[in-house]
Amino acid sequence: MTCLMTVGCGKLKSWLCWSWTYICALWFAMVLTMVYVLRSPLKLQETIFEWWYFRKYGTSFIEQVSVSHLRPLLGGVENSSSAVNGICSYYFIFLSECKVWRNPLNLFRGAEYSRYTWVMGKEPLTYYDMNLSAQDHQTFFLGDTQQLRPEDSVMQKAWRERNPQARIQAAYQAIEMNRECAAAYVLLAEEEATTITEAERLFKQALKSGMELSHSHTYIATGKDTNLVVYIKRRLAMCARKLGRIKEAVKMMRDLMKEFPLLGMLNIHENLLEALLELQAYADVQAVLAKYDDISLPKSATICYTSALLKARAVSDKFSPEAASRRGLSTAEMNAVEAIHRAVEFNPHVPKYLLEMKSLILPPEHILKRGDSEAVAYAFFHLQHWKRAEGALNLLHCTWEGTFRIIPYPLEKGHLFYPYPGCTETADRELLPSFHEVSVYPKKELPFFILFTAGLCSFCAMLAMLTHQFPELMGVFVKAFFSTLFAPLGFFADKMESFMPSCLWHQLANV
Repeated sequence: MTCLMTVGCGKLKSWLCWSWTYICALWFAMVLTMVYVLRSPLKLQETIFEWWYFRKYGTSFIEQVSVSHLRPLLGGVENSSSAVNGICSYYFIFLSECKVWRNPLNLFRGAEYSRYTWVMGKEPLTYYDMNLSAQDHQTFFLGDTQQLRPEDSVMQKAWRERNPQARIQAAYQAIEMNRECAAAYVLLAEEEATTITEAERLFKQALKSGMELSHSHTYIATGKDTNLVVYIKRRLAMCARKLGRIKEAVKMMRDLMKEFPLLGMLNIHENLLEALLELQAYADVQAVLAKYDDISLPKSATICYTSALLKARAVSDKFSPEAASRRGLSTAEMNAVEAIHRAVEFNPHVPKYLLEMKSLILPPEHILKRGDSEAVAYAFFHLQHWKRAEGALNLLHCTWEGTFRIIPYPLEKGHLFYPYPGCTETADRELLPSFHEVSVYPKKELPFFILFTAGLCSFCAMLAMLTHQFPELMGVFVKAFFSTLFAPLGFFADKMESFMPSCLWHQLANV
């Protein structure tokens, strides 16, 4: 019994020793952290409190206090309901920034995306992206469920099919039920046609069927049929652009915008801008920008970077960083640099693709404004236009990083736009394929002190565990470590003693 008690007490003492060592290490790390917190002027405390308040209540503490309490006291004109409306409008803007939009220049699945899959063996589209397209087609092309025709019911199921062959078979089934089913021809043009020429032929057949159906006396045309006709005409214009008939494509896009001016959500002007840049009709591009680059209209990377391209093109052929540093920037050069800073603030992912610092992939069918998906889509179609303007990429390379000095905290405040949304990374990972490295802004890097504290804590814990398991060996190691550490100091003291007379050391000791 005495032996067992001795063994138990020994284990208890060793366990208490090990626990006490680990607690001391944690205490030391916490003390260092508190020293850092107290030395930094309340920045870390504010950040932690803001994060906790946002996670619990879904709103910023500073935003709520300033809008709900301080503004009525200072201004005296806004009541509590207007303050609540201010918060609601702020978060409506935030949600609109994270909204996923249809890519105005999306490629054809059969003629372009499928060819990539055949050659590379990779899927360029994610299921999430294709599911959004299916929802768009059902909402945009098909009427209410109570007014569906038999062929529309078939097409509604066809858009929801995950298997491409099942969708194509359903489209043929809808054509057998009604030879004038325009939505079925649209699906075949998008997914079965393996060339742009074949896709154009099917879209013309779909347009013919849609126009005949809308003029039929036995059927009342609805807004869904108008949407279908607009979609078909737009895709026909894109086919003409891809086949080299650019002037014809520009005319079709202009006519479409005049005929349906209220369908601005389709962003047909972005197709028009790209076609005009291909024609190098820069005056017409400026006229389109003057209409759509307005403060009241939602921006896009196409609008911001096209505006920057036009201003950079005017000065880039003679721009030299060395000369600019000596004489300063002229007014035109300053306007170009400010336009580049404005574009980079709106979408900071684009320059790396334009400067070919990151590899391009096929753009998705949906994009997130200010996100990596929008940057991929813009650079895929507009890189050639930047290369055509002599010196434009050089000017972009010299000036784009200066934007980040203007906006040191992009998630907290903006300069010309609203603060950069923090939801882009999650949405872009859903939209872009897994083999693509998603660009993240701003970089989420831990401060050095946090990493240092974590490493120090882990090192102390490891030492405590090794001391508990191998006390004698660790004692020998510590003695050897300190003897090695102080060996140069002992060597230096011996040398000093040999060089200096003993009387000097005696006098110094007396002093």
